[in-house]
Amino acid sequence: MAKRSSRRGRARKRRPPAGSGVATSAGQAPSAAEKQAPAALGERSRAGGSRGGGEARASRRSREQARASTGRVGGVSDALSVGERPHSAWHPFPLSELLILAGAIGAVVAWQRGFSRHNATLLIVSIVAVMLGTIEVTLREHLSGFRSHAIMLSMLPPLAFHTAVILGTQTQTTVPRWLNVALLPIDGALFAVLYRVLRARFADARRERVFAGRR
Repeated sequence: MAKRSSRRGRARKRRPPAGSGVATSAGQAPSAAEKQAPAALGERSRAGGSRGGGEARASRRSREQARASTGRVGGVSDALSVGERPHSAWHPFPLSELLILAGAIGAVVAWQRGFSRHNATLLIVSIVAVMLGTIEVTLREHLSGFRSHAIMLSMLPPLAFHTAVILGTQTQTTVPRWLNVALLPIDGALFAVLYRVLRARFADARRERVFAGRR
């Protein structure tokens, strides 16, 4: 009987205490939660950062549109584009861009060949082509409210007037020195009038463009 009881005692396996399983499961649960917590925090931070960046861009865009809508545009704000670039009447054919490119190439070729009657003609034609393409692009952007070119557009008519008077006088007689000085007040007055008109036209076009973009 003693031998049988000893064998049964040896055959019995020791059971773990009741609290050990609970402790193990309780110890594993926090580790899984701790692994998932940083990922959730990272996703929240990225979502918050992207949302904050979008709100900042939207607020900056709204401030620019508000300045444009009230007509308080000037300086750097005029050089900033608003909306989509206006298309020309011959879109999608890039006529103005081709004129500028061909004129620039012709001017470089005429300059490298030296001054002669034939090269002078090529140089004049090239300069006219560049001016026509540039005027078309800048005038289209300005009148549509896309970007302001008031200074450059206001300088072209006085420059053309001054050049025409000097060249016309030169064909008849020697150009006196006082003529250039006498033409300066006329050039300045013409520039001031044109600049004021072009600025007012640009302000109206920019306001209309901003209102159309809000619809």
